This record gives sequence, structure tokens and C-alpha cells, in this order.
Amino acid sequence: MKKNQMITLALVAAMLPLSACVTDPTTGKRTISKAAIGGIGGALGGYLLGDLIGGKRDRTEKIVGAGIGALAGAGAGYYMDEQEKKLRQQTAGTGVNVTREGDNLVLDMPSEVTFGVDSASIDAGFRNTLDQVAATLTQYEKTYVDVMGHTDSTGSDTYNQTLSERRASAVADYLSIRGVQSARLATRGYGERQPKASNLNAAGRSANRRVEIRLVPVTQG
Repeated sequence: MKKNQMITLALVAAMLPLSACVTDPTTGKRTISKAAIGGIGGALGGYLLGDLIGGKRDRTEKIVGAGIGALAGAGAGYYMDEQEKKLRQQTAGTGVNVTREGDNLVLDMPSEVTFGVDSASIDAGFRNTLDQVAATLTQYEKTYVDVMGHTDSTGSDTYNQTLSERRASAVADYLSIRGVQSARLATRGYGERQPKASNLNAAGRSANRRVEIRLVPVTQG
């Protein structure tokens, strides 16, 4: 584990109230409860999302090999500005939330508008929105496209991990079929490990069941 990540985990743990911990009746050891992790997921998840899936060097080599050029310096900001405007227009009223993180864009797609319950098949009613998103990603090709699946804490860790991977792959496959070059795409399932809200209530669990598409500009250097 990276040193900075260890520090972040320690800081987050220090902010937890005593009620967020549970005591093993046999060993007496105190640990953070599974439910409480949802309450701190926003800050921790944001930190963990900082790394590009698969590493930048390997991804860049594949993209360059596919004939996609890189953006230079300040040009990346304007490029992402234009892409952001178009994506916001296309996703308005669909339930998809577009956020900006520096020069990166994140499309948060709740599972209730993308997938049926306990399913990794994209809902037919959402395909038109994904078609438009794919068209924009094809137009603005100088970006990495990370597709990340997440679940709430209901169910086993193993099952949630598999479901999150299947959903991320389903979205990436759909984008690829619609023309987004596979060299740009990478997927990862995080299961229940990166909640954005508390898993202690229905609204929080609903927010945690999501697929995110993160767009990162391909830059020189």
C-alpha cells in the first residue's frame, strides 16, 4: 500500500466515532464496522479514484499505437471544457450526474437507470443516453475512459465484487460497440469498497449502487 494511502486511511479512521467500531467478543479487538465504512466512503473513495486504471504508461502506449494523439499543456483544459458541455447537455434529465475534478470528468450513473435489480444487462431505456455519450467520446478521442463498477454493502463481498465487475464490463463493451476505441477503455469493479454515501440507510445504499465513467485527458509527457 502506498504511503500516502496509508496516511489517508489513518486520518479517516481517526475521524470515526467510537460507535462506528465493533469489538470481537473473543479477542477483544476493536475494528471498524462494515456499515460504518459507508459513512466515510465519500472521502476515501475520492482519494482512491485518483489513480488511472492500469497505470498511465501502458495505457498511453496503447493509445499512441492506435493513432490517437496527446494534448499539450493548457489545451487539455479547453478540450475537457468542451466535452463537459456536450456531456451535460446529453445527460440532462437522465439521472446521470456529470462532475468535474480538475481536468477530469466523472459520469455517475446510478444502477436504477442503467441496470435492473441484480442484473448486469444494460436497461433498454438507457441505451439511447449511452449512445449519445459514446458519440461524444468518439468525437473527443484524446481521453482515457475508465469504467468503474460499485455496489452497496448488501450481500457478500465476493458477490458484490463480481457484480461490480460485470456491470463495468457491460458498459465498456457497449461503448466499444458504439465506436469508442478499445485502447482507451479500462474497467475495474470495486464491489462495496468505495461507497459515496452511508450504507446505513436506503438512500445511501441506492447512491452506492452505480457505474462511473471517468474521462482523463491524454497529455504529453
